[in-house]
Amino acid sequence: MTRYIALRFLQAIISLLVVMTIVFMLSRLSGDPVQLLADISASEEQMEAIRRDLGLDKPLAVQWGTYVRDMFVFDLGESVTSRQPVRELIMQRLPNTLQLGFAAMAISIVIGLPIGIYAAVHRGTRWDGLARLFAVLGQSMPSFWLGVLLILIFAVVLGVLPPGGKESATSIILPAFSMGYLTTAAIMRLTRSSMLDVLNAEYIKLARIKGLSETKVIWKHALKNSLIPVITFSVVLFTLFLGAAVVTETVFAWPGLGSLILDGVRTRDYPLIQGGVVVFSAIYIMANLLVDILYGYLDPRIRLT
Repeated sequence: MTRYIALRFLQAIISLLVVMTIVFMLSRLSGDPVQLLADISASEEQMEAIRRDLGLDKPLAVQWGTYVRDMFVFDLGESVTSRQPVRELIMQRLPNTLQLGFAAMAISIVIGLPIGIYAAVHRGTRWDGLARLFAVLGQSMPSFWLGVLLILIFAVVLGVLPPGGKESATSIILPAFSMGYLTTAAIMRLTRSSMLDVLNAEYIKLARIKGLSETKVIWKHALKNSLIPVITFSVVLFTLFLGAAVVTETVFAWPGLGSLILDGVRTRDYPLIQGGVVVFSAIYIMANLLVDILYGYLDPRIRLT
């Protein structure tokens, strides 16, 4: 087991290095931030002084080495535009993104889980067909388009919810549902297929032969065993929400990390882009690492391979 964990941890470090390198290179392709920071009448000497101050005059390999070293000690540098430490900017916005991610995940589980169970128990009925239609619509609808539609209906037409920002407790409802509907459909389909597999198992048939009520068979025996893949997916799902937050936070003007990164892209703020994307990636990679380790404990066949 120790060897299995060590290999997975090494893979996680390599994955993070690859992500950091890609982000480093892509951020440099967006243009020279000195052109945005310098005055329109600035001389070449003044622009070179700004470039030296930002460390952009050094060879690309040296910049990359410094960047990787600083990232691993969580020294994310200083924002080019605001001149504030990137670590502080991220820590100010990250709680809002985490709050939005937890709310979207709660919506996905609360709605998707019971619909998936009901569709599996009533397989082949009209309700099962409606549940599958619900899933197809959820996985076909872009989150940004759904967000605009929700704003139009609930904020503009009905006027019952705020259109964006973080002004009150109800401000999180529309962005959370916009993010959560896509994965609600995914959880519903996963729960349905997992429940169908379990309901056809021999021990379920034995429980029915013994005379147990259908309610006890479904909720005590079938559901408990069918939730394993759903729980695993939910862990990964939360990290996916953090990545999807860039679009949703932009549509709803939610003050999270996603909108902060987008602002960095607009202003070519290298440290801000690099720091934000690497934080997202590190959370995603660590969540997958924990799931792999958990699987290794639950199923010895996985770690033996």
